[in-house]
Amino acid sequence: MAQLLGFVFVKLRQPRVVGEIMAGVVLGPALIGRLPFASGLAEAINQNASILNFVYWLGLLLLMFLSGAETRQLFSRDERREVGWLAIVGTGIPFVLGLILGPHLVGPALAGPNGNRLSLIIILAVAVAVTSVPVVSKIFADLKILHTRFARLVLGVAVLEDIVLWMALAIATAVAGKTVLNPRQMSYHLIVTIAFFGLGLTVVPRIVKRINKSRFNVIAKHSPVAYAMAVLLGYCVVAGALNVSLVFAAFLAGFAVVHKKRRLFSEALEVIGKISFAFFVPVYFALVGLKLDLVHGFSFWMVTAFIIGSCVVKILSVSLAGRFAGFRGLDLINLAITTNARGGPGIVLASVAFDAGIISANFYTTLVLAAVLTSQMAGAWLDYVLRRGWPLLTATAEGESAIALTEEIPSAA
Repeated sequence: MAQLLGFVFVKLRQPRVVGEIMAGVVLGPALIGRLPFASGLAEAINQNASILNFVYWLGLLLLMFLSGAETRQLFSRDERREVGWLAIVGTGIPFVLGLILGPHLVGPALAGPNGNRLSLIIILAVAVAVTSVPVVSKIFADLKILHTRFARLVLGVAVLEDIVLWMALAIATAVAGKTVLNPRQMSYHLIVTIAFFGLGLTVVPRIVKRINKSRFNVIAKHSPVAYAMAVLLGYCVVAGALNVSLVFAAFLAGFAVVHKKRRLFSEALEVIGKISFAFFVPVYFALVGLKLDLVHGFSFWMVTAFIIGSCVVKILSVSLAGRFAGFRGLDLINLAITTNARGGPGIVLASVAFDAGIISANFYTTLVLAAVLTSQMAGAWLDYVLRRGWPLLTATAEGESAIALTEEIPSAA
């Protein structure tokens, strides 16, 4: 069902992930689950919850592993000034506003069984500021613009955002479940989480790189797929021992495996990616949709207020950052709408926070719907701009500023 609806949504010029989530919604309590004959399906789901939970987590870990690999591949040091402005101002303002206004906005309606005030405020701030690397890069690939300066700028910004925001989410999960925060215990979790993330971005990748190239590493030479999976599982073992979320361990494992634009283990990662996106990742997103209770866990006012408020803050912040970076007019609109796509990270944020008991079912549904709708908005807008023959960026080198006029615009499929 996930593959079928994903194909249908691609044909409708929508992100595939939206169709995969809708597969879970169709099979869940909102549609088929309401029919009389579906009681057996619900019972089967409950009986096999452990198997579904295993597939769900494996799909999530593989998605984060491949996202970390893409992060290392897509990050470019070109246009550092523009990327810096867009990342610092475009992400900093929404995140800081979320932290400042969070104490006045969070309440019992947003909190899960393990949610405390601090963790809820961090989740809210991350949800407002996050931008999707996987979904945005998939949209760019579908529209054949992944090679453009516009794509490099957006993905460079998204990469920097995600690294910082994943760390913030790791901190939120570390302090979750403590109604009365023990300063010593909280300090320990924060130090361990930050150290794990910091070392995973700096020192550990260098160590892994030496192990990768070692002539004694017979596994890497004779079975690179098995070796790449062993690195992923090794990171998860260490994270589990330190009580750090496995999601961030998987992201850092992918970040560490790739070196020099994916020359090492490129074929292994391609094989892992094909298997993951053929089964595990679509099923993960379908199970995300299955958790959506659009009957009892849906609040129209919460969804409306969050989507409008977060989109306004994000779009205005990125527009301001774009002006500081030297962009004007249509450039600002393109950058703002594209970086507003929450996509995969928005959904992972919702599922991780919900599984940790930080947020309620209503807020979980709100975050997932916001991720879906903002991704649809970005894909539809870019497709419209290209079909009208408008440039993605005018403040570029001559050849790239007119890409929409010099290339045949393909369908999103």
